[in-house]
Formats: sequence, structure tokens, C-alpha cells
Amino acid sequence: MPEYRRANIPGSSIFLTLITYQREKLFLVPENIDRLRQACNLMMAEKPFTIDAAVILPEHIHFLWTLPPDDRDYSYRVGRMKVLFTRALRGVNNLPENVCESRKKHRESNVWQRRFYEHTIRDEFDLRKHLDYLHFNPVKHGLVKCVHDWQYSSFHRGVKRGEYDAQWGCQCSGNIFTPAVTSLIDLEMGE
Repeated sequence: MPEYRRANIPGSSIFLTLITYQREKLFLVPENIDRLRQACNLMMAEKPFTIDAAVILPEHIHFLWTLPPDDRDYSYRVGRMKVLFTRALRGVNNLPENVCESRKKHRESNVWQRRFYEHTIRDEFDLRKHLDYLHFNPVKHGLVKCVHDWQYSSFHRGVKRGEYDAQWGCQCSGNIFTPAVTSLIDLEMGE
């Protein structure tokens, strides 16, 4: 089996997608969103970085993180956050009985998919595409009609900072809005 390699550039900004195991809708439960936030805060206290943007959907999360200038280890942070969340959700060393042997062998629970998607941001244009994709994702998945209606998104912080117009992605008045990038494939293809 080929070894998977990730880009590791000190101080980089990274777009991440983390998916729950078998796409279980763990984040429909508000307490689980609180647990996720607590896990992120604990992990950030251990190994600081900046969360530039985030959206929490029922079965997956998108983040945009920026690492400190001398640090490249986002993989550790992702793994640590997953562990802290899993412990908060299930309790320490409390693996469910229905976990397959492969997951038990790797000390994994049935909370997260094994891997995660990452993309190192290349430039300002790439950053804007990934931010727009991240913020439009609740609309794309049919969870809301307008970006501003999804409460678990950094979009609201972006509006307060003047980075987004409050009506960006809005279809409330019957407007049709489609961002330039609607899929991860579009992002990678440079659309």
C-alpha cells in the first residue's frame, strides 16, 4: 500500500474536512457541538494556532486553520482534537462493542472516519475560494436556504469583521445565488 504524504509547510493555512464515522449526524446534538468546541479549545491551549473559519454540519466539519510561523504539524492537531472530542463523547477507553477489529487494532472508536481531507492554501484567491466553499456548505447540503441562517458557521464573524456582506449567499427573497465554487473537485481543479 502506498504511503500517503501530506504537505507540511511551516506557518501555512490549511483547509480541512473531517467526517464522522459512517456519516453519523453527531452534530445535530447541540451538546456535541459544545464538546467539539471544548476539544478545540483544549487542543489550541496545548499547541496554539488560529481557526480562521469553520462550519459544523451534522456529519462533517470544515476548518481553515493557520499554523504558527515555525510550526507545520496540523496532523497532530487534527488527531488530538478527534481524541479529545471522542473522550468527551464516549469516556476514556470506552470503545463500543460494535467496533470492527481493524478499528480496535488502531485504537479507534466509531466516532470519526480514519482519515481527513486537507489542502494547503496557495494564495489569496485560493483562500477566498475555500472560505466561500466553507461558508456556503450548509446551503449546498440543503440545510438552510441562506448562509446567514446557519448558526454553526464563522460566516457571522466574517460579517461583523466586514469580510462578507450580510446578504452574501442569501436566497431569502427568491434570489438565485451560486458561488463560483460548489465542490471540492471545483476547488482542486482551479474553477
